[in-house]
Parts: sequence; C-alpha cells; structure tokens
Amino acid sequence: MSPRRTAEGSGSFDGKAYVSTLSTAPGVYRMLAADGAVLYVGKAASLRKRVANYFSGAPKPTRIMSMVSQIAAIEVTATRTEAEALLLENQLIKSLKPRYNVMLRDDKSYPYVLLTGDEWPRLAFHRGPRSMPGRYFGPYPSASSVRETLNVMHKLFRLRNCEDSVFRNRSRPCLQYQIGRCSAPCVNLVDPQEYAQAVHRAGLFLDGRSSELNEELAQAMEQASEALEFERAAALRDLIATIRGLQARQYVDGSIADLDVLACTMQGSQACVMLLAFRDGRNLGTRAFFPRTAGSEDPAEVLAAFVSQYYAEQLPPREIVLDRAIEDVALLQEAFSINAGRRVQIKTSVRSERAGYVELVRRNAALSLAARIDSQSAQQARLEALRELLGMESAPRRIECFDISHTMGEATVASCVVFDGEGPVRSQYRRYNITGVVPGDDYAAMHQALTRRFRRAAAALGTLPDAAGEGVETKAPAPRDAVLPDVLLIDGGAGQVAQARDVMQSLGIPARSAANPEGVLLVGVAKGEARKAGHETLLLPDGRELKPGPDSAGLQLVQQVRDEAHRFAITGHRGRRQKARSVSRLEDIPGIGPRRRANLLRHFGGLAGLKAAGAEEIAQVEGVNAALARRIYDSLHGTDSAT
Repeated sequence: MSPRRTAEGSGSFDGKAYVSTLSTAPGVYRMLAADGAVLYVGKAASLRKRVANYFSGAPKPTRIMSMVSQIAAIEVTATRTEAEALLLENQLIKSLKPRYNVMLRDDKSYPYVLLTGDEWPRLAFHRGPRSMPGRYFGPYPSASSVRETLNVMHKLFRLRNCEDSVFRNRSRPCLQYQIGRCSAPCVNLVDPQEYAQAVHRAGLFLDGRSSELNEELAQAMEQASEALEFERAAALRDLIATIRGLQARQYVDGSIADLDVLACTMQGSQACVMLLAFRDGRNLGTRAFFPRTAGSEDPAEVLAAFVSQYYAEQLPPREIVLDRAIEDVALLQEAFSINAGRRVQIKTSVRSERAGYVELVRRNAALSLAARIDSQSAQQARLEALRELLGMESAPRRIECFDISHTMGEATVASCVVFDGEGPVRSQYRRYNITGVVPGDDYAAMHQALTRRFRRAAAALGTLPDAAGEGVETKAPAPRDAVLPDVLLIDGGAGQVAQARDVMQSLGIPARSAANPEGVLLVGVAKGEARKAGHETLLLPDGRELKPGPDSAGLQLVQQVRDEAHRFAITGHRGRRQKARSVSRLEDIPGIGPRRRANLLRHFGGLAGLKAAGAEEIAQVEGVNAALARRIYDSLHGTDSAT
C-alpha cells in the first residue's frame, strides 16, 4: 500500500480539482469534515473514477448530497489489489465508525464452541472476546444451537467440559463419566493418546469434515478388528453409525451443506438482515442483525455492506446465498476465498430447497423488523411518559441505573446498566467489584461504585476537584466515561440516594434543574408496600415522592431498567462468589503448588477428608514433609501457629 495523500479545503472543498490529482490505482478513500471527523470510508477499483462520481452533476440520493456538502478534506490510500482495498475498508469502518457508512453494529455476544489448548483440552460454550488459547468454532446463530452441538459432541467424543479449577481437584469421576459423556481424564481413566485422538476427531467433526472423519474411523475399526480388539471395534462401529445417522437427517439438496442464507428487509431507513446457517448439513438456526444504515434506504446496499463486514470478521462457509443481487460479488468471492483458504461462492439466483430457505429467511427478516419497530415505538412512548412523570423538558436520551448485590456481605458487586432511546446498550454496562467496605454496608458500596463511575466523567469534563483525585488511579477516561446520563436511577431508598447526591456534589457533577436542563436528574427507586411490583416510590431531589402506580408507562420503563440492573448485579455477584468458593484454601498456603494440592486432594478424597486428617496423616502424602504438614493443618483449622 502506498502512503496516503491528503487534500484539505478551506471553505468549500474543490472536489473536481482534487480528483484530477488522483491515480487510477485501486485503494481506499476517507472523506473528512471540517472538524476532522470521518464522514465516509469507501473502496475503489480506480480511485480517480470512484471519487469523481461524488462531484459529477449526476443526480444523487439526499444522504449522499448531504455528505458531499460537508467534505473538507479527502485522504486516500492506494493498494496493490482491489481485494486488499476491501480488507482495508472493513478495518477502517470498524475502527473509525464513519457517520455515513452502513455499518454492522459491534456485537461481542456471538456464541462459539471452544476447544481449549490445554494438556487435556476442554470442549465448552464460549461467548465474548476470543482471548483464551484454543480453537473457536462458529459463530453460531444462537446459544441453543451451541448447546445442541455440545450435547452431540460430548456423547460422541466424551471430552471434558469442566472448568480447570474443578478438573485439577477431582479425586473421583463425576456424573458426566457415569452417564457416558466424559472419559474422566481428571483421574487418569483414559490414555492420553486416546484422549488426543478424540480431540482430533472432534475438531474434524466441528470443521465439517465428516467424510474424512468417517474414513478415519473406518480404518481404525478395521485395525482394531484385525488386532482382535472386538470391543473397541464395536465402539468405533457405533460411533460411525451415529455420525452417519446425524448426517442422514441433515442432508440439503442431496449433499451435505456448508452455507449461509441471508435476506435483508427495510422499512424506511431501518433494516434487518436475517442469517440462516448450515454447517456440515446441520441447521444451526437463524439470527437477526440490525445494522446502522446511516440513512440509506437501499436494501442491496445494506446487504452488501453487511456481507463485506461480517465475513471480514467471521470465517465464511463454502456457499453464501443472498435474497438479492449486490455489487462486487466477484471481488467478495475472491477476498473470502483467500481468507478461508478454499473456494467461497456467493449466489443470488437459486432454486429448489435453497429458494425455499431464501423465502423463509426473507419472511423472518420482515417479522423481526416489524417487531423491533413496534418495540421501539413502545420504548419511545415509555420515554415520553417518563418525561412527563419527572417533569423534564425533553425525553431522556440516556438512563443509567445502579444496584448492589451480595450474600450476607460476601462478594459484593455493583452494577451499572445503560438504556437509550432504543433500549439497553449492553456494550456500556459495567460491573464494580466492591472492596474495602464493611460487609453488608450497602451505603458504602453504593458510594464506592458511584465514585468510580463518575470520577472519570468529572476528570473528562474538568469538574474534578483536586482533593477528589487523591489516592485514586489516574487512568485516562474512555470516551464513554465522559458521557453523563440524563436520568440516574438508584435502586434503594433515601440512604442510597443521599450517598449518590454526596458523590455527585463532591465530584462537581451538575444536577438537573430549571436553570441547568443539561444536568443529571437523580431518582431513587424505593420498593413498594410488600415489595409488590408496580407500587414503587420514586424519590426526587427536591424531596417529592411519586407513586405513579402499576398502570404508569413511565414507571414501567423505570421497572425495566431497575430489573435489568438487578439481573446484571446478581449475575456478577454469583460469578464472583462461585469463583471465590471454587478456589481451594490450599492455594493460600506457601509451599503448596498444583502437584502437591492434587496429591493431597486425591489422597484424602477432597478438602473435607483433608480437614479431618491429622498432621501426621498429612505427612504421609508424597511430597509433604512434617513441617509442611503442620502448616497445612494449622491453616485449615485457623490456629495461631500457621505462618
């Protein structure tokens, strides 16, 4: 790729003059506004021809005319090939988030099947960043399709699914072994080579290479039979029959399918792209996507942008079937084939069963979009009702809600959820692990969580008093930290609201008032009589208490946000509590590493058996001398001699 070239405009940008300086090489262009914001990123087979189209006299959509009128500069990057330009375009769209590009919303919730890279690999459900070492298979359209796949995989290959903390400390096989879904590598009931072979075969199956897998199993069965290992040969025979039975139920067009079917439907500038996925002939179900259209009303343009961006991130199948023709099909096929290391086809005119799938996906896309629009309309109505209820001049654009969760003071977690005009903004949810407070002190926990949330906002806004920053981290605030909510909901009564008020005042966060309509409106949500839903009391900063009743649409929105904060806090608390309880107390004892810990737990059958043993018995375990045995005993029984 060649270095970028920039043309800057003072006043109105002379596009025609700039176009004459461009080469005819393929590349990527970025259109910039006067403030430096990126308006649009596009690719071109010929930079000169493509950019010239924007400044010709031909009629253009209103959206494009609006964009061109804001151009103050253009940056271009020449590439060696058009396929290279396509890859660069997708990278820039994802990183720069241009205002006028059709863009796939960033969604980190794709579910995957994960085969870890451990000594004894684990096969498990995974959602979130792919940071753990191992192989990721997917993404799958839904969590249920992942669980269905895992159910089949554990029956076929008997790989473990337990967490490492459980795996390391097992002293006897678990229920999964008893029901034939795990080979119990935790207690060495399976040969390492045999387990590695099962891992290899599971990878072939998940890769969609079932024919290769069947051939390998057939050869292994013949070898076992020749070696007179009839029991093993029979097990392999049954495995082959099960795999072929699965394939027989999932044939598409008489052959095993590896394809995605996509359809796009639009109402105005709102769009839904529906994906139906088949892998190794198995129907994995559908998933709806709602890309940001930037004002475009052309479903072909939206679908083309979706296909380009989605398969730049995800491994494409062998065949992609679309409900309509899009531009640059040959280019996309070339780029996807290079990325996948095999031929990828994009088809738009299909017949027989594939045509039926296209119609099915198109119909589901229309239904999903209609449901979303209805939901958005209802959300807007609830926002308007909340505006009236709270006496605001305009409907809130951003609502945040805080909640605290713990069990008798253990593993306290605070949650912050965010809602906007379209509903929950899950990418901006936060959890705070509360430390350094008296267990069960909800007021102190709320004070800490709010301080951590709004201290960075105050720093970004320049309202942080000098004393407020003493003794705290000075990490630079992220852009989202500088955004203040219009309404801040606190799940609790007057005490929690008082803590929130103190935090906001100490950090210089402006409160909403008639004189300052841009400030933050603080609202407490106190539980109603007998904790009945719909009877909550809203506590306002001026001391008023509102009891709108269960029929209030505004209160229904408050309930929705509060319940989501409650769910998010409980989920975090349970995870933190389980993690704390799953860590053996042996890990806190100096001199106890993974091997000695495993020896101790295996010898005594678990932590309970170890606690019941005396120091002399503990010293009988391999690798444990008398002094270490005494330390272990003292630590487990809380005696003063432990060091």
